[in-house]
Amino acid sequence: MNDSPQFPRPARALPSIRRFLPILEWGCSYSRATLTSDLVAAVIVTIMLIPQSLAYAMLAGLPPEIGLYASILPLVAYALFGTSRTLAVGPVAVVSLMTAAAVGEVAAQGTADYLTAAILLALLSGVMLLLMGIFRLGFVANFLSHPVISGFITASGVLIAASQLKHILGVSAGGDTLPGIIAALAASADMTNPITVAIGVSVLVFLYFARSQLRPLLTRLGVPQRSADITTRAAPIVAVAVTILLAGSLDLASEGVVLVGAIPQGLPVPGLPQISLDMLTALAVPAFLISIIGFVESVSVAQTLAAKRRQRIEPDQELIALGAANIAAAFSSGYPVTGGFARSVVNFDAGAETPAASVFTALGIALAALFLTPLLASLPQATLAATIIVAVLSLVDLREIQRVLAYSKADFAAMAATILVTLLWGVEPGVVAGVGLSLALHLYRTSRPHMAVVGRVPDTQHFRNVERHRVVTEPGILSIRVDESLYFANSRYLEDRIAALVAEEPDVRHVVLMCSAVNEIDASALDSLEDINRRLADAGVTFHLSEVKGPVMDRLRRTDFLERLTGQIFLSQHEAVTALAAARPDPSSTGEFHEKC
Repeated sequence: MNDSPQFPRPARALPSIRRFLPILEWGCSYSRATLTSDLVAAVIVTIMLIPQSLAYAMLAGLPPEIGLYASILPLVAYALFGTSRTLAVGPVAVVSLMTAAAVGEVAAQGTADYLTAAILLALLSGVMLLLMGIFRLGFVANFLSHPVISGFITASGVLIAASQLKHILGVSAGGDTLPGIIAALAASADMTNPITVAIGVSVLVFLYFARSQLRPLLTRLGVPQRSADITTRAAPIVAVAVTILLAGSLDLASEGVVLVGAIPQGLPVPGLPQISLDMLTALAVPAFLISIIGFVESVSVAQTLAAKRRQRIEPDQELIALGAANIAAAFSSGYPVTGGFARSVVNFDAGAETPAASVFTALGIALAALFLTPLLASLPQATLAATIIVAVLSLVDLREIQRVLAYSKADFAAMAATILVTLLWGVEPGVVAGVGLSLALHLYRTSRPHMAVVGRVPDTQHFRNVERHRVVTEPGILSIRVDESLYFANSRYLEDRIAALVAEEPDVRHVVLMCSAVNEIDASALDSLEDINRRLADAGVTFHLSEVKGPVMDRLRRTDFLERLTGQIFLSQHEAVTALAAARPDPSSTGEFHEKC
């Protein structure tokens, strides 16, 4: 009979459940004080999110209510599965731009198919993110280097701002690239509506002032910090309210000012539209790019905010959470969403303690969709365009471009290529070009690893490059350090480099390869090491290795390379040189000084 107790089994399963449902972690300690903090943060974020959601939907080429729909269920889904306490998901500028570019390839804007494609894009993105999270494939995002991401976001900010100028001017102009947008604006310049321009420019100036000057001004006037923050965040709502009143009372629609128009009142009916296989295939690659870009942006924001409170996030679980959020967006007639930088920072600064703040924000947006949409019919599109332009100007980071240029020409090349291709050919080619060039540069750099002849720093056991330091070398011993893992792309370079160094030193009897920076040796590199060992033996030179890392050594032991090695494996370079120098036929000889810069 098995008398073992049955209670420990659920206890063992609970950590696994909490890993997939982080709400069980923070929900158990939820308090009244936390509730108050989350409610205050939700009010502030809701005020900010209502005009943003409308604006970003317009940027994506969708009806404005779709932005509200994408800000309800996705927030609840992330609260259930997300590990960040303060990340706020929803429509964002870059993903909205990518949505417009992707959906515009398969359907005409304003048609039912266009909305269907946007919903399908959210579903595809959600499924991809969910699968990546389940199979722990978050590392895929590492293929997007920071310079590429920064360059893409900067270029997207410029494209987004340029694309909204048509609404500021009150003209009809298309274009998916910067030259196309500029050409379309120039061709339509004679159709500019002066009243629309006045509204757009006024809102631009007001929002820019509110963003940069209003908070310090209110603080100097004695307004409490929290009140100053709320007033500053509410500036877009003020702009929306004032321009709605002006448009309605002055009947600006009759003067040619384009208004948002009637917005359906109520909540979306859950469900999915009919899915076309052709549309599914056409949107697969854009959905993957949106997933990766959205994940990188979201995780970067989440990690930054978590670090400020000494919290941590789980990137693979974040994939699951974002996947769930996008699937929720698809089931509620929304479009792709991700964690937004601006709203997350506002959520953090407003004092949000848990993801429950996002749930309360979703309730606020739902109430707006139920009761406030009739008031938005007279909202000028120029107001929303100004809101977008001011929001995306912060994406254009010229200082980062200068920093990367000063630090690494190769990384700057990847960044510049991403910016230029995005501006000249569109968002998807820009991402692909940036990733492709980054990988190509990585392969080029690692295929020609830095290799240095090293010597011992006097009176120490440290070995440094003879070209940079005053060091001691032993006659007949050539110490070489390779500063890269060894794999198929650089194995031949390693052979040629060692052969060239040995040819320059005819008195060499020992070659010691210092492997302190070698984290892996693949099969091709192992073949090269065997060739090096054999060729050196034919020339009467013994081949040794030093400072081989444990995992690399474990793999070498599974081969016959160590049996064929003519020399030894030394724990340290100092041990290698000391042992080989002591074994020289003439022990009275001394080392040679190298003084090179």
